[in-house]
Amino acid sequence: MFPIDVFIAYTSACILLVISPGPDNILAIARGVSQGKLAACVSASASGVGILFHVFAATAGLTLLLQTSTVAFYVVKFIGASYLIWLGIKVIRNQNLIAIEPVKAKPLSSIFATGFLSAALNPKPGIFVLAFVPQFVNPALGSVSLQMLGYGVWFALLTSIGFALMGVFSSQLKNILKNRPKVLQGLNVSAGVTFVSSGLAVALMKQR
Repeated sequence: MFPIDVFIAYTSACILLVISPGPDNILAIARGVSQGKLAACVSASASGVGILFHVFAATAGLTLLLQTSTVAFYVVKFIGASYLIWLGIKVIRNQNLIAIEPVKAKPLSSIFATGFLSAALNPKPGIFVLAFVPQFVNPALGSVSLQMLGYGVWFALLTSIGFALMGVFSSQLKNILKNRPKVLQGLNVSAGVTFVSSGLAVALMKQR
């Protein structure tokens, strides 16, 4: 169903997307630094599940609805933008997303929920999946829906693996950051600004 040359091209494009800086991989990296490898993997898995949410929505036609229904588009956009901006302001104010000193460990369920909501409430991935994945779908090779799901699940899996690796390796940064409070403060502010910027980008999205 998936020609090897097309699959390799698709995988390469997905990897470039995964390593591009964004709120979701920053979450995984922050969890790795603050709470260790397991927390990073949970956050990464949550992002992957969030991508799956968009994949299933796009396959079912819900993302298409967002593109055609003005009310639905602006409701989802408002919710997603508000959540990302709120998360960013919280990070900037508390400056404990990336922490070296011992802090109260967040429950893994809370880490998963934050990672999932960050990905799922952002309408940009859904519209991206609807615009990007179909370029690799060939109706002559079988069910379009199954191809969409196959490519989408692979993208979600690559997202989880990529973010997990980033988070796991970032856990080694503790020793480097331990005696550099200004750098740590800068990382937290930068992370918060990234979330706020992502939220504003969502708020400024226009319906196509």
